[in-house]
Amino acid sequence: MAGVVPIQMETFKLGFIGAGKMAESIAKGVVHSGIMPASRICTAPRSSGRCDAFESFGVKIFQSNRQVVEDSDVVVFSVKPQVVEGVVLELRPQLTKKKLLVSVAAGVKLKDLQEWAGHSRFIRVMPNTPAAVGKAATVMSLGKSATEEDGELIANLFGAIGKIWKADEKYFDAVTGLSGSGPAYIFLAIEALADGGVAAGLPRELAQNLASQTVLGAAEMSISTGKHPGQLKDDVASPGGTTIAGIHELEKGGFRGILINAVVAASKRSKDLSAN
Repeated sequence: MAGVVPIQMETFKLGFIGAGKMAESIAKGVVHSGIMPASRICTAPRSSGRCDAFESFGVKIFQSNRQVVEDSDVVVFSVKPQVVEGVVLELRPQLTKKKLLVSVAAGVKLKDLQEWAGHSRFIRVMPNTPAAVGKAATVMSLGKSATEEDGELIANLFGAIGKIWKADEKYFDAVTGLSGSGPAYIFLAIEALADGGVAAGLPRELAQNLASQTVLGAAEMSISTGKHPGQLKDDVASPGGTTIAGIHELEKGGFRGILINAVVAASKRSKDLSAN
């Protein structure tokens, strides 16, 4: 794209505006995967605790966000949605088109980010909380001036904390309802499965371990086999067996409909919040 200076993949510097848990997860993933050394990453934590967290794996610490921007080629805004406007506007003089800007602030649209920054070399990224264990489901959408090369760079970075897909921003409310809120639905399911195990006579610790590992294994089978989830379900449910008896109870309770409704309700709430 004319006028856009390419980011040098081998030497670029990465800065985080906001030094919370998500920024830490991304930085750690990038360093531990060998994508870039910690010496090329910087941030300006507001507390000694967050400072210690980043220094523990070699990230460069600055006193101000302005210094972070000046030192970085790629700037990731990892702050709470309600403060991102003020933060971007404050740094606007330093946010030149030479810098690739990234936002992980939930619900904040590209058109607003681009307006506040004064240019559209911006990428909106939406990871979810399993980023903390390197298993994020992330979606990104490119701003008007972000190049395909910019997108590849960000896909490489966020690929260090899980899997990432590119999608039109119009899908982000639905993404929020599914992968953004989804971990909470699964935690609830794990808790319920463990409670069922306890009700059936299992010790609590064993029940919780079995429930968690069962969900993990089932997810891995869905990903690695490429089979439709319905087929995988049928493979387990033998005629007149224990599994189909359990599935019958789930169907009587409207299990699938409840999950569908949860995703739709969370998506609608996301749309309502982003409209305000």
